Amino acid sequence: MNDTVIEVKDMVAGYEGRVILKDISFTVAQGETFVVLGGSGCGKSTLLKHLIGLHPLLSGEVRILGHRIQDGGEGEREAAMRSFGVTYQSGALFGSMTLLENVCLPLESFTDLPSDARRLIAEMKLELVGLKPFANYFPTDVSGGMKKRAAIARAMALDPQVLLLDEPSAGLDPVTSAELDHLILRLRDTHGISFVIVTHELASIYAVGDRCIMLDAETRTIIAEGKPAELRDHSPLEKVRTFFSPNQR
Repeated sequence: MNDTVIEVKDMVAGYEGRVILKDISFTVAQGETFVVLGGSGCGKSTLLKHLIGLHPLLSGEVRILGHRIQDGGEGEREAAMRSFGVTYQSGALFGSMTLLENVCLPLESFTDLPSDARRLIAEMKLELVGLKPFANYFPTDVSGGMKKRAAIARAMALDPQVLLLDEPSAGLDPVTSAELDHLILRLRDTHGISFVIVTHELASIYAVGDRCIMLDAETRTIIAEGKPAELRDHSPLEKVRTFFSPNQR
C-alpha cells in the first residue's frame, strides 16, 4: 500500500472563476479506501468532478497513476481517464438498456473487442457484484442497491485500478448499505482496487474508510485528515469531533 495512485497538489477548484475549494493537497495509496467527507455545501461533489476532469482546475495539479488529468496532452489525458471508473449517486444507468448492456457500453466505446468477448467480460463483472442472474433485467426491474452494484460493475468494465464512488449509500436502507460496504471491501481486498468515496454516511465511513479528509464550507479547504476513529476521538477541532459524534451535539 505504498504506491501512490492519486496525487493532488495545491488544487484550486471552482466554476467560472468562483473558488469553491482551495489549497487542496492529498494522496491516495494503492489498495486504500480513501473517503472524502464533510457537511452539505462543503465542496465534496466539486472535488470529485475536478478529480476526474469534468471541470478544469483553476490551478494546481491532479495525477492519476502518474498521468496528469489536465494539461498533460491528449495521450496522457486518455491514459489517465482509462485508469479509473466512476459511479454517480443515482447510479446513472441507461434505462433503455439491460444491466448487461449497460456494463458492455464502456467496452463498446473504448475497445475493439468482438461482441461475444464484450458480453463475456460484462457477465464476469456482473458476477463480481452478485448480479449475473439479473443480466437481462432493466434498471427499472431491480432495487436501488442492485442499481448501485450494477453501476460499480460498469465502472469496472475496463479493469481500472481506481474507482471513485459518489454517495454510494445514498437512498439505501441500512442493511443494503452494509451489503454495499462489504462489496467495496471485498473488491479492495481481492482485486487491489483503490477507492475514493464521497459520502457523509457515518456507518459507511467507519466500515470502509482507511483514511479520510474532511472539507469545510467556511474555510473552503481540508480541515482534517486521518483515520476516522482518530479524528472522532482526537481531532483538536470541535466541528470535526461533532461531525463524527452527532449525538453529542
